[in-house]
Amino acid sequence: MSKALIVESANNLKKALPLMMKYSVPTTPNNYALWYHYVAEKNLALKESMDKLLSSSDTCSPIQSESLYREHVSFPVENETWEFRSTLETMMTQLDQLIVDTHSDTTEFQDSFDKNVSNISKVEKEGWSIEEVVGLLKSLEKDAKQMRNATQFFGNSLALAKNEIGTLKLQLEETRKAALYDSLTGLLNRHAFDTELTSYLQSSSATFAIILCDIDHFKKFNDTWGHLLGDQVLKAVGRKINESMRDQSTAYRFGGEEFVMLLPNTNIRIARHFAESMRKKLEKLSLKDKRSGQLINNITASFGVVESQANESITEVIARADEYLYKAKNLGRNRVLPI
Repeated sequence: MSKALIVESANNLKKALPLMMKYSVPTTPNNYALWYHYVAEKNLALKESMDKLLSSSDTCSPIQSESLYREHVSFPVENETWEFRSTLETMMTQLDQLIVDTHSDTTEFQDSFDKNVSNISKVEKEGWSIEEVVGLLKSLEKDAKQMRNATQFFGNSLALAKNEIGTLKLQLEETRKAALYDSLTGLLNRHAFDTELTSYLQSSSATFAIILCDIDHFKKFNDTWGHLLGDQVLKAVGRKINESMRDQSTAYRFGGEEFVMLLPNTNIRIARHFAESMRKKLEKLSLKDKRSGQLINNITASFGVVESQANESITEVIARADEYLYKAKNLGRNRVLPI
């Protein structure tokens, strides 16, 4: 994360917090995100909706906040997860009611069946007439049909539920994958990196290195060749980085044209050597613009490398790597720092 972005984020939070207090908004993560985006004034639809709400009310209720968050801020994966949970809850409610109804039908059948069995023993003892015996048989037939229908309905419902559960399992797997992976490059995403890095930082015995990588002059690719080629550059770089991962090391798309590599049980010397090897591999990359047929072979990247330190936070370790990356850019790009 660049220093300019850090400053911008801090300024937005300074604007958001007083407004949240003014409008009695609970300080939850979702509300922080909602008001952060509101004061940033980049999401015009959110700003319009929020301004309209605040012009007619002195507060932003939890329901209103949740609605605005889901409509304007939350990511598609989060919405899909919410829909998945709602579908699952509905299905479980239906199954629960089905079991209750089936139990009720079974109890009624058992009572009627016991009564008819008791009557069967009376046929001979009490000398029932033909009409009475026929009536008993009809009653038994009626009970059998009702039980058969109830059992058939229950079986069909369970079959449908089984199919729906299978579909939900597939959706859950897709949602889980989407929540952890970057859709463009196929690498693990920033959320996955933060989660993994947190676990390493919480382990006092874990030592690791991280390598922060940023594609040089990436904006130029987009401006000169268009965003489609820019996406191809990101895919190619991501693929090359991922192919180079060894011994539990993992690559992530950090955001934009930035990538990060997490190398467990690795010191700064080995990590620098790995980053230099990666730099040379990327330097040899070439892509062909399908529209013009021209070969693009000037893809390079800059690297910042750090080794973990005791009692360091996520922000601190990333800031150190970002500082080296920033210096590498200023010194002419296409290099690894520290030397």
